[in-house]
Amino acid sequence: MTNQGTGPDLADRIHGGWLGRIAGNMLGKPVEQGEVWTRERIDGYLRRAAALPLTDYLPEPADPRDGALLRPEWRRCVRGRVDGSCRDDDVDYAILGLHLLETHGFGFSTEQVGDLWLLRLPYLQTFTAERAAYRNLAAGLRPPLTATYDNPYQEWIGALIRADVYGWTCPGDPSRAAGLARRDAVLSHTGNGVYGAMFAAALISAAFGAREVREALEAGLAVVPASSRLARTVRRVMSLHATRLSWEETLSTVSAETAGLGWIHTVPNAAVLTAGLLYGDGDFTRTVALTVRGGLDTDSNGATAGSVAGVLAGAAAIPARWSEPLRDTVRSAVFGFDGVRISALAERTLRLAVNGR
Repeated sequence: MTNQGTGPDLADRIHGGWLGRIAGNMLGKPVEQGEVWTRERIDGYLRRAAALPLTDYLPEPADPRDGALLRPEWRRCVRGRVDGSCRDDDVDYAILGLHLLETHGFGFSTEQVGDLWLLRLPYLQTFTAERAAYRNLAAGLRPPLTATYDNPYQEWIGALIRADVYGWTCPGDPSRAAGLARRDAVLSHTGNGVYGAMFAAALISAAFGAREVREALEAGLAVVPASSRLARTVRRVMSLHATRLSWEETLSTVSAETAGLGWIHTVPNAAVLTAGLLYGDGDFTRTVALTVRGGLDTDSNGATAGSVAGVLAGAAAIPARWSEPLRDTVRSAVFGFDGVRISALAERTLRLAVNGR
């Protein structure tokens, strides 16, 4: 897999990655609570609102009892009400990663990642492993202790959601992307938490030159230990898909095999993501819709699936119903970035991809 050019196609694909990440995040945000919003409950919600198959942002709830279970921000995330993106950590970390590379270059250290968090990211906008690491940083600990001290979330999904920018800026170079993602991830994660970030970065990098989704997934698997639970679970989904099992049957099978890990753990979420990508088969709408309908950490999975599908398709091919309501605008808790244009973020990312090799 080699770097994929420097022309308008690369610009369109990077822009597609940003748009896809933000749109997928917005799609999944109202139902982001995996122990409540199971696959069955999500589909029940959609059925009651006459929105199956899902082809757009979530509809408003048809039943008030559904509305009571949605996240408080849902009114700004449902179809007809989206007017720019909502603030979310799944987008904040992509912005932070971009700022990190602009500030320190591709030779950044894990310590510099932590310094940037303390400088640019409010403590109360961090969660689980990131909040533990932030607290440890503020107490004077240094990596890798920031990831391991009093942190029960070390294998949760937080590092994976920070990985996109490393894929976008290393198009067609999954090994390099994974190495950058690892350097970021070890601030707060260990084991499968780190492998998830490496897998996502390599997957997104490979999507710039992949002929099909499975090829990009294989490139993602190539950068993590084959014996890891993450790799074994992703391969399990790929093998079930290859047998022509239905999407529902595949997720039911793997859900039973990963039971007990929790809805924010990297491994079951990687399974939902992989299934959404494979059964979405390169179609942007189908990919993000199936991924979010898969449940668990819906906004994180929708964001990563949207990033991959957006890179594969390019911004110009993403249906307007996803991109236009975003108004080319990002709300962000990252100091100095609230209200930034999505197109501006994409242009800055392109400069790094072209000049940072």
